[in-house]
Amino acid sequence: MPSKPLADPTAIPVILLAAGASTRLGQPKQLLRLPAFGGETLLDHAVALAREAGAAPIFVVLGAHAEEIILECELLDCILVRNEAWSEGMASSLRVGVTAVLENAPAASGAMVLVCDQPGLSAEHLGRLLDAHREHRHRIAASRYAGRTGVPAIFPRVLFPALLELQGDQGARALLQQSGAAIHAIDFPGGELDLDSPEDLQRLQVDVSTRPPAKTS
Repeated sequence: MPSKPLADPTAIPVILLAAGASTRLGQPKQLLRLPAFGGETLLDHAVALAREAGAAPIFVVLGAHAEEIILECELLDCILVRNEAWSEGMASSLRVGVTAVLENAPAASGAMVLVCDQPGLSAEHLGRLLDAHREHRHRIAASRYAGRTGVPAIFPRVLFPALLELQGDQGARALLQQSGAAIHAIDFPGGELDLDSPEDLQRLQVDVSTRPPAKTS
């Protein structure tokens, strides 16, 4: 796939995992367009948050529904990476993403692992993760919600080999649980809400529709 020029090599790259088939949801979650996000796709929304936070370059790992996603999403200034083995599980996308970072941003001190289906995510939270990584480059900067740590998370370069060794359905959380490295955890209220099923989507829509209108000045 064609790629965009790389950004500042001192910036922190993003591995945006978007290769899943969304079988439980029954439609590609990457292409969901939520009114709360101005009608843009979930995937484009995640890209916009990462860009606003100052992370770059953004590597988007595609697998299932790749052609449809490329046609319907803008994915501005992203480097698109294909995971032909996406059906093996999330670990395969992490391996593909880390490999792309090593090949295209070899000076990176770490990489942010991000998914597109956490509707509570904000650029402000991603910015706090970036700040934590810059201050403690040898520690994992991870999100904390529902009594555990998870993604989004920034893994220092020293842990790239461990990410490359993950197999099957093991995602970044498996490394967070197994790693002996120190973790700088940053609270992410609502981070446990993702969009894996129609019920998740319904709960989100109900929650949004029952919120009081924003105050205007």
